[in-house]
Order: sequence, then C-alpha cells, then structure tokens
Amino acid sequence: MARPARLNSMPDFALEDACESGLVCGLDEVGRGPLAGPVVAACVHIPVEKRGLDFVGQIKDSKKLSGAKLAMLDREIRAHFVFGIAEVTPEEIDRVNILQASLRAMVLAYEDARVDMGLALVDGNRCPKELPCPAMPVVKGDARSVSIAAASIIAKVHRDTIMRFLGERYPYYGWANNAGYPTKEHLEALEVHGVTEHHRKSFGPVRRQLSC
Repeated sequence: MARPARLNSMPDFALEDACESGLVCGLDEVGRGPLAGPVVAACVHIPVEKRGLDFVGQIKDSKKLSGAKLAMLDREIRAHFVFGIAEVTPEEIDRVNILQASLRAMVLAYEDARVDMGLALVDGNRCPKELPCPAMPVVKGDARSVSIAAASIIAKVHRDTIMRFLGERYPYYGWANNAGYPTKEHLEALEVHGVTEHHRKSFGPVRRQLSC
C-alpha cells in the first residue's frame, strides 16, 4: 500500500520507483471549479536519468508556487521531460459533467504524450477507465509524486495562459486574475454583463443567471 503524504513534505519518486512494469507517468487536471474556461489535464514522464537536474527538487504542488516559479518550472519540464496536454471545452463539460470531462482530459493528455507507459499515477481517487495502461489513483498526489506535481504545474500554466487571453477579450470578469473561479468580481460581472460563450452553463451561478 502506498504510504500517506507527510504534512508539508515535498513530493518524491517513491511511487514511481515501486512500479516494475515500465515507464511511469503522472496525470493531473486543473480547472474543475471555475465557472468559465476549459478543464485542462497534463501527463508527465520524468526519465530516471533526468531526475538529478537542478530544478527537479523545486517541483511541488502548483498551488504552492509563485507565478515566477511556475513559469520557470513550466519551461524546464517542457524542455526536459515527456509530456502531453489536453483541454476539454465548456460545451463538453456541460454535456457530460465536470467529473467525466476531467477524466476525459486526462486520457487525451496521456495520448498527447505519445509514449506507452507501464503505469499512470492519477491525482485523486478515481482513474479514467479509457487509459490504455494500468493506473493507480493517488489522493493528494501532487504532494506525493514528482511526476504528478510536474503535471499539475504545466496544466496550471497552460490553463492560466488561456484565461489571461480570454480575459483580454472579456475584461469585465477578471479572468486574468481569477482564472474563471467564482470570485466576487466574477459573480458581479455575470449579473451586469451576462453569460459568455466561455461560461459553463450547467454550473449553478451561470445557470441561475441564464434563468433570470
């Protein structure tokens, strides 16, 4: 059984090293809670020979990193590791629900990496059934596995970039700062300016606004 995460500990490669059936990747998604924008997932495989690179020791849960550190790690992860990224649109989120959309994004991110894995370490308590390799759910995985933490970083940077771009087109909602989450600014803008094509119409605050 996988060991539990230690409070305030850094992720390591213990879960990766426990696998004896080939390459191991980490899968994570970002953007389940926002009212707008896609859900984004990433897949990362860190070759054993690259674990000693200087920046690897700085990889941890993306929510605990500054913007500058996120940007630096995103560049390094993309430059040195195998990775894949995928988006699922608000339209599909509304069609299948956010859980299924998140799982679908993980499958697409795995496929985008274009490498056959022996095991996928999946952040959370559920694994996508469509993954073509064995998978193991890892609760609080971005605090336990470097591969999952690396995936969380590039997924977050990718999604934040999308939301900044959309924020330039729709400046009232504050997406450049809130990434589509239901902040006070975002909720007030919904009431004043209405719903955009990038909003998730099945989510409560958006659905209520449409019914007004």
